[in-house]
Amino acid sequence: MIIVMHADASQEQLEAVVNRVVDAGMKTHVSRGETRTIVGCIGDEARVRELALHSLPGVQDVLPVEKPYKLASREFAAEPTVLPLGSGTVGDGAFAVIAGPCSVEGRDMLVKTARSVKAAGAVALRGGAFKPRTSPYAFRGLGLRALEMLAEVRDETGLPIVTEVMDTRHVSLVSQYADVLQIGTRSMQNFPLLSEVGKSDKLVLLKRGMSATLDDFLLAAEYVMNAGNAKVILCERGIRTFERAMRNTLDIGAVPYLKRETHLPVIVDPSHAAGERRLVHPLALAAVAVGADGLLVEVHPDPDSALSDGDQSLDFSAFANLMHAALAVRAAIQAAPRDL
Repeated sequence: MIIVMHADASQEQLEAVVNRVVDAGMKTHVSRGETRTIVGCIGDEARVRELALHSLPGVQDVLPVEKPYKLASREFAAEPTVLPLGSGTVGDGAFAVIAGPCSVEGRDMLVKTARSVKAAGAVALRGGAFKPRTSPYAFRGLGLRALEMLAEVRDETGLPIVTEVMDTRHVSLVSQYADVLQIGTRSMQNFPLLSEVGKSDKLVLLKRGMSATLDDFLLAAEYVMNAGNAKVILCERGIRTFERAMRNTLDIGAVPYLKRETHLPVIVDPSHAAGERRLVHPLALAAVAVGADGLLVEVHPDPDSALSDGDQSLDFSAFANLMHAALAVRAAIQAAPRDL
């Protein structure tokens, strides 16, 4: 249930509404915009209907929210969420590109990559310290040493760090080094982990599970937000289908659907969707064309020698070309008539 306040409602009127809902045993989430303020009510909606809230001063309307995800739904926010990321922002017109290696292999390669992607326009550096791998014999990251290297490179380049956390026991450790906690596709429904990162004050980059519906995806975001952290970025990275030509099938339609259903920023990872570097460029441009708020791209100094995901990683020149093309497509889309 949401309560829409009149544009000229006073702070005292807002507090009276919030107190009435809280006294009925429900939680509230207040979202302020330039033209309206929304009070989201979380709990038994039958209680709200019994409160006669329409009669309270300052209340414009009381509306039900039928979706199972409340905090993540677009109705619960007065305006789209915009989150700070490095020197820029992500969400509602701001475009952010996060780039870097699949896994941190050493300091030298990390520094080179950070400098190159920053020069090309990336606003944050990605790099895996703890890597979930299908085979236990594959390279699974350098752990704490990788986190230390990421922090050192952030100090040197100014790029914020995005890295994956896989275990509730690691959240505190990774939070000491990372600016953005990434929840990978295999962990999207690790509900204890979602709740744990929800207790942090870090941005959370939530990847869609490879077999997850969009409702599943948004409910995973709801877990994080319900634990207290509303700073969530959604990342579409492709899903598993019967098609075997590509590593995954990029659900490009998920982007406009999510932009309609939620106020959270939505970015796309074309690298994991493609599984092949020649496909990363066109998939990335498709994501830009349908309105993604940003991209997550794997970049490596020498992809052919990468210890993980080299086949889908771009070298520095290819990434710079992608950035140039992405910005051109974005400018063309923004210039197009809105009714097309």
